[in-house]
Amino acid sequence: VQLQASGGGLVQAGGSLRLSCATSGFTLDGYAVGWYRQAPRKEREGVSCISINGITVYADSVKGRFTIYRDSAENTVYLQMNSLKPEDTAVYYCNVPRFGVNYWGKGTQVTVSS
Repeated sequence: VQLQASGGGLVQAGGSLRLSCATSGFTLDGYAVGWYRQAPRKEREGVSCISINGITVYADSVKGRFTIYRDSAENTVYLQMNSLKPEDTAVYYCNVPRFGVNYWGKGTQVTVSS
């Protein structure tokens, strides 16, 4: 089982990016999916998650700017990031807890310049 996180890049402050978390190993609709990030010299922190029935949770630092949602047809969970700030710079990871195992995608780098 592999998760694929993509969509990172370099963007100016105030810009937007959309991250994708996809897998071909199982149907994401059947599981909660979370996005995490890790900035240099900092611990990994939770950014957002979406439950099986669509309930979403956001870190205070991204509320009102980030949106997590599912595209069932694409078997993908997206993280739409708007009004990006330099402090959003980090490697972003998606995570799916499945049958007692935490599956992590390879991170995607997001860099926001001031």
